[in-house]
Amino acid sequence: MHYDFKSKFNKIDSQSYRNLRVPEIDWILNEAQELFVKMVAKPRVKNSLGFETSQRTIDDIRPLVVKATLGLLNGTVYTLPSDYWFYLRARAVLTKGTCRNFPAVVRIQQLDDEFEEDPFTASSFEWREVNGVFNSQGLQLFTDGTFSYQSVKMDYIKKLEYIHNAEDFRAGGYNLPSGIALTGTNDCILPEGTHREIVDLAVMLASANIQSPDWQQKLAKINLNIPLS
Repeated sequence: MHYDFKSKFNKIDSQSYRNLRVPEIDWILNEAQELFVKMVAKPRVKNSLGFETSQRTIDDIRPLVVKATLGLLNGTVYTLPSDYWFYLRARAVLTKGTCRNFPAVVRIQQLDDEFEEDPFTASSFEWREVNGVFNSQGLQLFTDGTFSYQSVKMDYIKKLEYIHNAEDFRAGGYNLPSGIALTGTNDCILPEGTHREIVDLAVMLASANIQSPDWQQKLAKINLNIPLS
């Protein structure tokens, strides 16, 4: 990805722009990787993208999709995994009296909705549907008082690992602004077919930062693979 970036950024056998150092290229590649996943998984504006809109988008970020059993914090509040990034869905197992192991769908609600006060949308053991909201502690689930929770499982998109080529920097490593020391290499875990698209994004970002005259051409290339509208 470093070689591909340098080639597309017009640096191979060229004196057009100053050389970007390894940490700078790593930083841009990680920014591009994050943008790529957000566009595929959780675009802020509805468009032709979005997770599971096609088999291609499913495959693009499949390594990031995780299923985990949530730990109970207190009452009906469940902690989120440390690598949690984006919510996909959740399922709960309910108990009511002697009835156990009944699965239910978790419906994520908006905090300003009166969902528990409405009998048609309130959490229900009989309808196998329960309400949940996200807060500073984690995922809070609701009950009408007649049932309790045995367990809760969540499908989510996990945080990205920081990809880097630290071994090619002087002294064989460097520190991130957060103070984390990086050595060796850490490859992108997304499918290989996404790597060139991520590099294209990175090149466009870098070209825009230095106001390269051809950055719009690079953006047009990205639009061929990642339609933005």
